[in-house]
Amino acid sequence: MAHDPTINQPTNQPSATNPGERYVDTETYDPAAEVDIGGARPDLDMPTGKLIRQRFFKHKLAVISAIFLAFLYLCVPFVELIAPYDANTRDANHLYAPPQGIHLYHEGEYIGPFVYPTKAVPDLEMFRWNYEEDRTQPQKLRFFCSGERYEFWGLIKADFHLVCAPEDGSFFLLGTDRLGRDVFSRLVYGARLSLTVGLIGIAISLVIGMTLGGMAGYFGGWVDSVVQRAIEVIRSLPELPIWLALSAAVPATWSPVAVFLMISVILGLLDWPGLARAVRSKLLSLREEDFVKAAELVGAKPSRIIKRHLLPNFMSHIVVSASLSIPAMILGETALSFLGLGLRPPATSWGVMLNEAQNLTVVEFYPWVASAMVPVMLVVLAFNFLGDGLRDAMDPYS
Repeated sequence: MAHDPTINQPTNQPSATNPGERYVDTETYDPAAEVDIGGARPDLDMPTGKLIRQRFFKHKLAVISAIFLAFLYLCVPFVELIAPYDANTRDANHLYAPPQGIHLYHEGEYIGPFVYPTKAVPDLEMFRWNYEEDRTQPQKLRFFCSGERYEFWGLIKADFHLVCAPEDGSFFLLGTDRLGRDVFSRLVYGARLSLTVGLIGIAISLVIGMTLGGMAGYFGGWVDSVVQRAIEVIRSLPELPIWLALSAAVPATWSPVAVFLMISVILGLLDWPGLARAVRSKLLSLREEDFVKAAELVGAKPSRIIKRHLLPNFMSHIVVSASLSIPAMILGETALSFLGLGLRPPATSWGVMLNEAQNLTVVEFYPWVASAMVPVMLVVLAFNFLGDGLRDAMDPYS
């Protein structure tokens, strides 16, 4: 008997013997498109933490940014070991000296990393110093060596460095400034203050924003009105003039550490309204959920409901907001120090270094003095890419 191709194929009419049979249009039916709906999707069965990690690792720029920032923050506690010189060590024989290149081969022979010594020659036409390399005397760099003495974390006296200048020589990887200070060493030391000011500021901002935003969103009423009016007043003030006014009020006689802490507090106090408003709007919708009502019925205190039940449902937004607020605070410190109202010498930060590059004539002839703008740009971009990756990963079912 010939095979009937219509047998066992879906029809476009319900079966008389089984009125509940699934209706399928035979003209558009594609067997390859059938999906076994009996099993769950693999990604839905996956633990949330693993799913978030998988989505984050798919964001290549975010992963690269996370590795870059992790490397920088791991280096922060060990800047004394990484920098060849102290941040304020001066060399009167190398004022505005250009960067020294690292070489491996001398006259076709491999002798390892070395630099050529430089000699200052006066330029009577431009009234500046020109530096000429003596390419006949290679000077090998020293690694894991004893160099300038320092106090590690201000507690332990040591002289160990990862790299040191040659014996009776100099090593200025990024050149020197007007006082003969090594720009690379100052960049390394400046990272400690410029990178940590954002962490301290965001910690203050998170505490204030989550507390006031949580109270306004959960209690509502007059509490919400007071918090909202405070947010509106702060948001209506021009940010940069307020920064300048508060920074100018810091006494010039304070120690660099005290000024650093005060700048961090100022940045944190002016950054919390955005986070507080976001927390409030989210809690206004969550407080009507059944699990909140159940917690209230069993006698849970409002503080416990907010901390244990409401905020965890909003943690993804908090993490993303924090990652995007840190670069804003780094830029704020850089701007204040650039204008001379933030950190001041002898403290070293990227903003303090840029303050010395305000003279356009200096930047024209000695552009390496303004090299601090490169790490500022890289760190801000890295935090922005990291925030984008976290935002996508924290919403894994989108």
